[in-house]
Amino acid sequence: MLKLILGNKAYSSWSMRGWLALKASELEFEELVVPLYNDTWDERREGDEFAPSSGKVPLLWHDDLVVWDSLAIIEYCADLTERGRYWPEDIAARAMARSMAAEMHSGFAALRRECPMNVRQNVPMPDLSDETIADINRILQLWAQARARFGSGGPFLFGQWSAADMMYAPVVTRFLTYSIPVPPFARQYMSDVLRHPHVAGWIETAQDEPWVIEQYEAGQGTA
Repeated sequence: MLKLILGNKAYSSWSMRGWLALKASELEFEELVVPLYNDTWDERREGDEFAPSSGKVPLLWHDDLVVWDSLAIIEYCADLTERGRYWPEDIAARAMARSMAAEMHSGFAALRRECPMNVRQNVPMPDLSDETIADINRILQLWAQARARFGSGGPFLFGQWSAADMMYAPVVTRFLTYSIPVPPFARQYMSDVLRHPHVAGWIETAQDEPWVIEQYEAGQGTA
């Protein structure tokens, strides 16, 4: 049995990536949303179910096997099912998709810090640091390159929905939340991502969550 432990759907970008990976697998799984930073958070993250990830989400249990970290969950789901569900078949496209996913995984700290994920908000664009603007420009550059080189087969970065889109889907929500201006090709890509049934389902469910994290509502911190 697969069990995915998540943080709040309104705020947890890494949880969203892990959840999208499980949805792409089409395998049945149980999901458990654990509210981040509420009164029981510190106690709960010290329990046995969180021990392998040192209290971080998302966390995937498969019977007695455990996988943590969104990118590792993507790879595990690819191993369980078909790698074609996650990575392009063409070797050059696959190499670029993996590079983009890895860069998202390890980079863009300024964007995450200044524009925390909040799929329930839409606010005017805040004053952004040069570092965050550089992050935005880099992401748009990557999107443009992927679409131009490998996007002819569909509306997503490499044509068909892939792990690269799963990794950048929370960025799409951030650009929308903070009214980040983007060129027409990126606006169309964002629209297609937001219409994807898995992304739309995540956002819809997040609207009904009762929890509020004030620091993310104020646009501070990372998620």
